[in-house]
Amino acid sequence: MVKPVTYGKRVRMSYSRIDEVLDLPDLIEVQRSSYDWFINEGLDEVLKDISPIEDYTGSLVLEFVSHYISDQLKYDEAESRERDATYSAPLKVKVRLINKDTGEIKEQEVFMGDLPLMTSKGTFIINGAERVVVSQLVRSPGVYYKEEPDKTGKSLVSSTLIPNRGAWLDYETDSNDVVYVRIDRTRKTPITVLLRILGIQTNSEILELLGDSRHIEETLAKDATVDRESALIEVYKKQRPGEPPTLESAESLINNLFFDHRRYDLAKVGRYKFNKKLSIARRIEGQESAEDIINNETGELLVEEGQIIEPATADLIELSGINRVVLRKDDADVVVIGNNFVDLKAFDLPFDPENLGLKGKVYYPKMKELLENYSDVTELEREVRNNLRVLSPKHITVDDIIASVSYQFNLFHGIGIVDDIDHLGNRRVRSVGELLQNQFRIG
Repeated sequence: MVKPVTYGKRVRMSYSRIDEVLDLPDLIEVQRSSYDWFINEGLDEVLKDISPIEDYTGSLVLEFVSHYISDQLKYDEAESRERDATYSAPLKVKVRLINKDTGEIKEQEVFMGDLPLMTSKGTFIINGAERVVVSQLVRSPGVYYKEEPDKTGKSLVSSTLIPNRGAWLDYETDSNDVVYVRIDRTRKTPITVLLRILGIQTNSEILELLGDSRHIEETLAKDATVDRESALIEVYKKQRPGEPPTLESAESLINNLFFDHRRYDLAKVGRYKFNKKLSIARRIEGQESAEDIINNETGELLVEEGQIIEPATADLIELSGINRVVLRKDDADVVVIGNNFVDLKAFDLPFDPENLGLKGKVYYPKMKELLENYSDVTELEREVRNNLRVLSPKHITVDDIIASVSYQFNLFHGIGIVDDIDHLGNRRVRSVGELLQNQFRIG
């Protein structure tokens, strides 16, 4: 039976035999909400990321204070179509210029450009023509492990650390059980070179940290470096072939590649996936402990040697700040190292951290340090606000890299889970707001 059906503001005739039980979803709501996020939050994020800007002498500092979209449009939607113009609005930013030498401060509102506006239909009018920004399906930031057989049938483990923006880290194993790392898709080098750069300099320190195994011994045998300085020079030669290597330039290169929040960004989803994959609790549950596990704060015995670690106990171990556990697997001792991030519920904070933009997991050593040094509630809240980038960093940390290397070696003993990078759970939609934010950041 033909009957009228309302879809949004339109009434159409339906010829279906089965009545509609659900309303047709608003399919362009994703586009509109993403664009609204870009206007209200995305622009502010970019301005905060690049602010402040200093000159080479350090005497002049430029800060971005605030921004707004002007409502003084040159043309409305209809006029933009008729005149073959772009439907846009001026973006105004208030900037503050500080002269450190004289102490002079000057504020001024500047015009940053015309920002295309989205119509109610989720489209943009560019030079009189309506255009649609197509969302992208991309790999989600995170750390991914896979296991594949080589030509002889031997199983080889490899992994990739993918940021939202910045240099990739790739770990791979060859048929001789040597583990290599590729920094930003360049030539491979033994993974122990990377560990030396992070401060684990000698062979004995590496063996003490990760435990003794065939893969570590074979990798150390291939490693020609002996300390942090030689490791930095080795990596610099691979990254910048043809340039004269110096210790200062090598230090700057590593810092810019991984530890500069302006160049390296995991995004919120990347930080969540790193913490979920590399946290120690999920990796040790159901495994046999090779030693007594004791809470260093209280002296409480959490797990006895030879005991199977229950999920609840694994969570308690992580919340206690224990970041290194030795397990027994197939008569071998296997060291598991986490990334030192614990849930906020481990700390009895006298204020609501969500009001400061802090939720989920935080960096345990820094939070513990703040709690020990500041007993006053107001001072503690101020220090937590000032250290948000350390407590929940958007860039990769030294502990993240060490934990990811530990996970790689754990997989050789069957501890850990490999991932399917093509699974839709490991992919995400990059919609119009994020695409515009990336272009704005490039500009």
